[in-house]
Amino acid sequence: MLRSLVVWIPDWPVVAGEREGRIEAGEPVAVIDKNTVVACSATARAEGVRRGQRRRDAQARSSRLRILPADPVRDQRVFAPVVASIEERIPHVQILRPGLCALRARGPARFYGGEEAAAAVLRETLAGQGLPEVRVGIADGPFTAEQAARATTPARPILIVPPGTGPEFLAPLPVTVLDEPSLAHLLARLGVRTLGGFAELAEDRVRERLGEHGVRLRSLAAGRDPSGVEARVPPPELDRETWFDPPVELAEQIAFGMRIAADEFIAGLDVERLVCTELRVELETERGERSERVWLHPGTFDAAAIVDRVRWQLAEADVLSSGVTRVRISPEAVDAASAHTPSLFGGGGEEKVHHALSRVQAILGHRAVLTPLIAGGRWLDERQVLVPWGDRAAVPRDPAQPWPGSLPPPLPSTVFPLPRRVMVTGAGEATVQVDDRGQLVGAPETLGVDGESRAIVSWAGPWPVLEREWDDARRRLAHRFQVVDDEQRAWLLVCEGGEWRAEARYD
Repeated sequence: MLRSLVVWIPDWPVVAGEREGRIEAGEPVAVIDKNTVVACSATARAEGVRRGQRRRDAQARSSRLRILPADPVRDQRVFAPVVASIEERIPHVQILRPGLCALRARGPARFYGGEEAAAAVLRETLAGQGLPEVRVGIADGPFTAEQAARATTPARPILIVPPGTGPEFLAPLPVTVLDEPSLAHLLARLGVRTLGGFAELAEDRVRERLGEHGVRLRSLAAGRDPSGVEARVPPPELDRETWFDPPVELAEQIAFGMRIAADEFIAGLDVERLVCTELRVELETERGERSERVWLHPGTFDAAAIVDRVRWQLAEADVLSSGVTRVRISPEAVDAASAHTPSLFGGGGEEKVHHALSRVQAILGHRAVLTPLIAGGRWLDERQVLVPWGDRAAVPRDPAQPWPGSLPPPLPSTVFPLPRRVMVTGAGEATVQVDDRGQLVGAPETLGVDGESRAIVSWAGPWPVLEREWDDARRRLAHRFQVVDDEQRAWLLVCEGGEWRAEARYD
């Protein structure tokens, strides 16, 4: 059995939320997944919150409990720099899960003068990263070392299980540490509640009932971990950064200085047979101001496109009021280069359109080429969203959500940016109104648009649109109508506060 060293950071989802600024240090926090507490802070535990509780039960224990939705991507993203700092001291790290990683203990023990000294070096390194509550367990095999790390206390953050004593250490632990609820339930029915009792079962009987997976779990319970530490392969360093000394204020000078870094960035991706589809650009000034943004590309980035994004970000960054000292570019998302290889006979119309629009955008600026999107909303003008070519299609209002009062399809083809004032009159040229009960006062007969009077041959409505009924200051009530004039043109009209407007036209 190879000696293994496991580093454990308790309550990592909470720690990740703190490091990203989503929660304050020291406040009671519960991380919720599927309405169940999956992690909680020490302050929350002191008030009675526990893992496995339902959300309402946890909130009943702590009236000031802060709820943080579970986010595995966030946990992994924040844990990546921690793993990188560990690899600077001890290489060959295996990430078991965010907040928990394993290493081979033999080499570090020789280099640092013992297993406890190696563990102390790791704790000191991570304390310098703002992680003082780090626990370390060392034992025969990763599973036993993990249980040793979880058995530590704040007063004793390092626990070393001597070689050959793993079975004795594991024997009194409950079978629930195997993280197999169905197995724990079955063993409890058989009267087996500890790892030692599970290890005493005959291997043939375990294989007969539970299969090879059960035999492997029995080996873990007996302190014979069949798997060693499988070190990860560190990802290639693809980031590039350029320093400017003295600081530079002109965007063209900064863009010119980034050309070499952009070429090296693309060359590094080519070596790994990758292409960049999302690019992160970070700008820093001599006053400590920062601008950070993720840029998308309709295809893949090349060096010229990277330089363009740096220039555009400089033009749009309002927080930069001094000279730029550092520019860093890094791939936010990559893809295999084989998936973006041009076809033998060219890419057809789409490639020509992309090339033309990208060229126009590079010459005129980021927001010179816009793509229309349909967002959610009750009014047609707010449903039209224009996004710069290549940017993520991030709709500010989800069209899939319910929007009471919104217009169902088919939608009008012409939406007026500013609603046009119109006149709708009935008998005796009296303006048609809608009373407090939503009933029409008078039948629409004439439509006045741009000084012209047209007869209304058919109409439908009213359909009320009520917004913010609970807010007297911002409450809004309007009524929609569809009318057809004598030229067979269909109009979408809105009556609000006794005034009529044309919202759109059916062409």
